Amino acid sequence: MGYLEPSEYVLFGLEAETPDALVNAASAMVDAFCRRPSLAVTAYVERLRFGRDRQTLRLSHGPLAAVSGGASAITACRVRLRSVDGWNATPMQRDAAVFGLCGAWSDVDPARIAGYANGEIELAGHVLGLGYDEAEVSYTAGFHEMPQAVKLAVAQIVRNAQATPGLNVRRQQVDAMELEYFAPGLLEDETKRLLRPFVSVRLA
Repeated sequence: MGYLEPSEYVLFGLEAETPDALVNAASAMVDAFCRRPSLAVTAYVERLRFGRDRQTLRLSHGPLAAVSGGASAITACRVRLRSVDGWNATPMQRDAAVFGLCGAWSDVDPARIAGYANGEIELAGHVLGLGYDEAEVSYTAGFHEMPQAVKLAVAQIVRNAQATPGLNVRRQQVDAMELEYFAPGLLEDETKRLLRPFVSVRLA
């Protein structure tokens, strides 16, 4: 599905007769540049490691967005507890290590996880004061309504494609192979600048 509706083609400087397939292909190029399957609201599962003595994580994709109103964007989370330092551990922490809690996975209530606009999430501290080592987070992120900058980028890629004779020869059959070949010419510096805020922070 393209990030421009047919009714928006003229508004963004395209001809009303622009093939939908070309807009869809340009939208796919935007996704590839942003290193994510879609900029629309999509479900992700990531396994991430905590920094030493930290309870926060940076998710790869943003912004967090619930699928339905009122629901949490974090749909599930489980954490693995860090091994305790025998010299500095409290008696309770040492007991937790003896009973195998350290290194084991346990579920976390998504309601106890705070999400922030910069893509970070923060977990509440463990009741025994144990540190977190790793987390597996299921969440939804993306845009219910596509930002103007993304639509402008898609329109610019389409205009560049229409101005490239090699693409115009087989306009009705634009496919991934052709787009991959011409990608360096279709994604200009200005288009990349528009898309930079939407690029995922890591490959996932």
